[in-house]
Amino acid sequence: MIAEILSSLATYFEHILMAVTFLTGLISFLDLAFLKSKRKPGKKEGKIVEHAKSFFPVLLAVFVIRSFIVEPFKIPSDSMMPTLINGDFIAVNKFSYGLRLPVFHKTLIKIGGPDRGDVIVFRFPDNPKINYIKRLIGLPGDEVRYKNKQLYINGKAIKKEFKSDYLYDSTFGLKNAKLYNESFGSEDHRIMTMDIYPSQDETFNVPPGHYMAMGDNRDNSSDSRVWGFVPDKYLVGKAFGIWFNWSEPSRIGQSIK
Repeated sequence: MIAEILSSLATYFEHILMAVTFLTGLISFLDLAFLKSKRKPGKKEGKIVEHAKSFFPVLLAVFVIRSFIVEPFKIPSDSMMPTLINGDFIAVNKFSYGLRLPVFHKTLIKIGGPDRGDVIVFRFPDNPKINYIKRLIGLPGDEVRYKNKQLYINGKAIKKEFKSDYLYDSTFGLKNAKLYNESFGSEDHRIMTMDIYPSQDETFNVPPGHYMAMGDNRDNSSDSRVWGFVPDKYLVGKAFGIWFNWSEPSRIGQSIK
């Protein structure tokens, strides 16, 4: 029961924060514009007004920073291993792809678009109340093929270099995996595959205004190969750093690439 309540609060945190910020701001404004002049000299404002005036500046600052600059997220699964692990708290740049109106998610100012290889946070197309994080693989108009665990973009094989074997501690026990460096141009990132999963041969054509996203844990990720493409309007921002991890403090401060 408590877990369900906390989950609901997390889902609607943006809405709750906006509502509380607006309410405390409204009370502060009404006191400044009307109530203060009607109070007798020396008489203090009521507790509600006092608390509203104290909390409003803090709430407003948090709302602006979270909505337009940086927002924290927690990684809930292993789908982005080895880049991100379950339990990482990450920071997401909210203005990388443009300033968007909070709650309503309308683009106010288009600053730039995502690049192939970005680690993106987006609203899940099948349930926009949920945020997902994956790596952007395909841009609008791209043909993406995934064959024998090798990625091809517009007919060209993406550079992939074996790094090491890796013992993967999954939900279902230890599994043997392989780590690779995968490169989009001059930028590289790590991915992992597992031989116990069969190879695939799938081709996807990314439609206009959409993106294809895949997890770095290629054999254990529910992504665009399963549920389709990410509409541009569902983009939240670009992940750029790990700011906390309870179980592995050494990860704190690592950049995300």
